[in-house]
Amino acid sequence: MICLSAKISKHVNDILQKHTCALLRDVVPEFYGFKTGKVKELINPELPDVNVVGGGTDMVFLTDEDAYLHLGFETGKDQGDIVKHLNYDARLIQRDGRNVDTIIIYTSDVKEAPRGIQSQTLAYNPHVILMTEYDGDAVYVELNTKIKTGEELSDKDILNLLFLPLMRTTIPRNELAAKSAEIASTIPDPVKRNSCVAAAYAFAHKYLSEEELQKILEVVEMSDMGTLLVKNKSVEIAKSMLKDRVSIEFVARHTDLDEEIVQRLKDELDSE
Repeated sequence: MICLSAKISKHVNDILQKHTCALLRDVVPEFYGFKTGKVKELINPELPDVNVVGGGTDMVFLTDEDAYLHLGFETGKDQGDIVKHLNYDARLIQRDGRNVDTIIIYTSDVKEAPRGIQSQTLAYNPHVILMTEYDGDAVYVELNTKIKTGEELSDKDILNLLFLPLMRTTIPRNELAAKSAEIASTIPDPVKRNSCVAAAYAFAHKYLSEEELQKILEVVEMSDMGTLLVKNKSVEIAKSMLKDRVSIEFVARHTDLDEEIVQRLKDELDSE
């Protein structure tokens, strides 16, 4: 069994970002009733406390309207969370001067929409999606049936698949996250399959603890995406060994990479 750490590296993180963005480029802008611009790319704002896939609570996309789509994930109803998202948006606007369209996705733990911020000189009312309004058990059965009967998943189905663990359900969230990844791993089309598995893991990383992520990691490890991630992890290890002037033969033997690939990596490092 492949060992893939929940604390993913930047190189692996880049792969997840690429696949997640490619998938959402197709299924958004119709986002649970909210219309947004078409996703162009997933960005890293490089602002304090504003992170993307691989260790943060938010994801920020650039849209074809030259604006930002900011997705926030919350598991509780706290007014301080609204202030946090306002702070994110204000800093994005200050730095780049782009409009920001914010959608805060609340897990099924939150039963009613929190209030926005209203003061004499400031109003902040991000879009809110309450996942408690969606029947996760029914959605899971529907998605599983479609996969088993060979029916192609629609854009709406893909969104439901990604956010299934956040919905109202009788199944523990970490188990449902693993089930959503399992469904994704059986999608016939290899491109869509890899993108769905990557996105399922990327979103799960937003609301599951490191320990809870283990179940979904086991699914990812067995998929084509898991193989791809580990292969790229091996490339990173090989580069590190080559920087320490380890022989090509030794690096190839201990990373399971072909000597030809290791030689090419060495050439790239020598030319830097």
